[in-house]
Amino acid sequence: MGQEPQGYVLKFISGKYQGGEFPLEMNKEILIGRSSDLDMVLVEDMVSRQHSKISTVEGELHIEDLGSTNGTFVNGEKVTKKRLKEGDRILVGTSIIKLVAAGSDDDNTSPNIKDLPDEAYEAPVMATRHGGTTVTGSISGLIDEVPLPDLLQLFSTSKKSGVLVISSHHTAEIFLREGRVFYATIEGAGDISPYKAFYRILSWDKGTFSLEHPQQVSFDEEMDASTEALLMEGMRQLDEIANVGSDVPSYETELQIHSPLVPPLRSLTPELLDTMQLIHNCGLVEDILNASLATDLETITDLMYLLRNDYVRTK
Repeated sequence: MGQEPQGYVLKFISGKYQGGEFPLEMNKEILIGRSSDLDMVLVEDMVSRQHSKISTVEGELHIEDLGSTNGTFVNGEKVTKKRLKEGDRILVGTSIIKLVAAGSDDDNTSPNIKDLPDEAYEAPVMATRHGGTTVTGSISGLIDEVPLPDLLQLFSTSKKSGVLVISSHHTAEIFLREGRVFYATIEGAGDISPYKAFYRILSWDKGTFSLEHPQQVSFDEEMDASTEALLMEGMRQLDEIANVGSDVPSYETELQIHSPLVPPLRSLTPELLDTMQLIHNCGLVEDILNASLATDLETITDLMYLLRNDYVRTK
């Protein structure tokens, strides 16, 4: 049975103070806000003068919102008061803060992890307050630290507006309006449906993200499902793709039809024949997925059938 941690650290994994750490002292209240006389001073417009507090009593941690304007969120849930556990992600203003055990792998205290910058302890600066829940500063970080489904759930609950820019092997944009995803694109490609783009982006687990200021844009094909419904469908497709097998080819793999072709074409369904034509026309797995009218899950399932039954092979 594992030992209880001796203490905890608040690790800033996104926002203005990314890379900073704040050690928690047990049996002590930590007041968080813009006011210069608090324990943790976060100088930004979306943080209230007294925003929230963390109490550590008898080894248990609780966070309590102090009536802040923009709210306090834990794992995407807006909270009034909530017990914290190791690994929880807290959103205060534009900062996403992860609770880690002192001395754990997450608590990397090497010189590469800097303390909160000096300006965090200065008197709050005057800033123009924007109405509603529109983002007034960039929220950025690593999707290695904050998986995209968690991030989008957090933005949905906190009703953020803006453009989530994700840079991985490609660059993608997810457009949010008061927490609702209404469009998604990869490399600005308008020939991929926003639904297909969104579900594919969810599979990315390496790279950076940044929530930028909202743009006054509209699209002919806006997504009309709730963010929660989109996430549920996206995660379902990802789970089913994972269940197809470990031999699913990467997006960069090139496929070609066997020549001579031994298995009979008459054994294939019309959908599989369509996929065969896409392989002939496109070759690259990513191009095949882009050109297909079916979902990535359906197309990948077809590709694996054709590969496993010797209709096509990797080049």
